Amino acid sequence: MKYKADRPLADPGAAARKLLELANAFEPVQDGRIYIEKINGPFIYELKGTPAEYKVGLDLAIANGWLWLYESGAYVKLTEAGAAIFA
Repeated sequence: MKYKADRPLADPGAAARKLLELANAFEPVQDGRIYIEKINGPFIYELKGTPAEYKVGLDLAIANGWLWLYESGAYVKLTEAGAAIFA
């Protein structure tokens, strides 16, 4: 079966890197906090990623230690390892 077009964010690594780029582009508000809607909105609505691609990318970024997710899920923080990717 051939799909109509390739989905660039279907790769978990590509989705995680794109989430890191979005988090890095946003100015943190307090204590390095980045509200989750500042990365999930652009990922889904501007980049046309699916919610499943977003979730897999976020989980991979957290598992790799690039992002830290607050227990309520309201915000993330870019870790030193995540910031080092852009240095």
